[in-house]
Amino acid sequence: MGIGIEGSSPRNAMAHDDIHIPVLLERCVELLTPALQRSGAVVVDATLGMGGHSEALLERFPDVHLVGLDRDTDALRIAGQRLARFADRVTLVHTVYDGIADAVRGAGFAHADGILFDLGVSSLQLDEAERGFAYAQDAPLDMRMDRSAPLTAADIVATYGEGDLRRIFERYGEEKLAGRYARAIIAARGVTPIERSAQLVDILIGATPIAVQRERSGHPAKRVFQALRIEVNGELRALDRAMPAALGILPVGGRIVVMSYQSLEDRLVKRVLAEASSSTAPAGLPIEPPEHAPRFRLLVKGAELASDEEKQRNPRATPVRLRAAERVREAS
Repeated sequence: MGIGIEGSSPRNAMAHDDIHIPVLLERCVELLTPALQRSGAVVVDATLGMGGHSEALLERFPDVHLVGLDRDTDALRIAGQRLARFADRVTLVHTVYDGIADAVRGAGFAHADGILFDLGVSSLQLDEAERGFAYAQDAPLDMRMDRSAPLTAADIVATYGEGDLRRIFERYGEEKLAGRYARAIIAARGVTPIERSAQLVDILIGATPIAVQRERSGHPAKRVFQALRIEVNGELRALDRAMPAALGILPVGGRIVVMSYQSLEDRLVKRVLAEASSSTAPAGLPIEPPEHAPRFRLLVKGAELASDEEKQRNPRATPVRLRAAERVREAS
């Protein structure tokens, strides 16, 4: 669904602009620049958030058209206000990023020259306590990036069986105490409904051995909250669909930049880009047939990290892992 931006409400827009610092902004612009210098270029911000990266791209490339995607209607409203002066070059779409190909076609374009993914929970969602993303603030257990979606974290905590809770804590949180935490939640919800983040935090702390609390550098709730958020929003399933879809709409010379903030996302991105940048020719052939040549080339070696200066200026850049690639030939 395309969204106009001229009439966007300014609610909270300035307050959020004051605290929102886009992660690795200059590096993202640098990597996308060769693809966006062509006439009539199209760039997709697949995780629009509050529009910080998009604003910089629109300012620096006056001929570029931006297609901004987000599942969060609050983010679309705030970004729309921020980008209002570029209204004739902006199309905002309410969608999850695995809808990238349909969004680009719906905006009237056959391809995208540049694509940016800034994965994970956004500054907007973290900073609004009532959204329930942060274990350090008491709030309803919501965690929906799209508040029109039916499933909340409270629903999962209330209805999933012990085995399913353990599975998501292990798979999406890489939590070693997954079974212990699942049992504690089942026992606690038999006494009283678990509807707020503070309740869940107390249960998790109570289920964590004192020795483990001393050994761990992170909060006992950190991995469980991550797992619940990923399950509520289907993040990894969507990313698994979105990456091939994004690569599929890049022309030769088109570029993609992806920033991940936890290992599960980064491993998925690494795998997809590695496959796209590898030859498919059988081993041992003296000459590589052109149709088996890599479709993409990697633009950075491994995963780039934020500099110490950037981490100091913007602590949310601390866990970032950046990967990027350029299409070098069309698909067979």
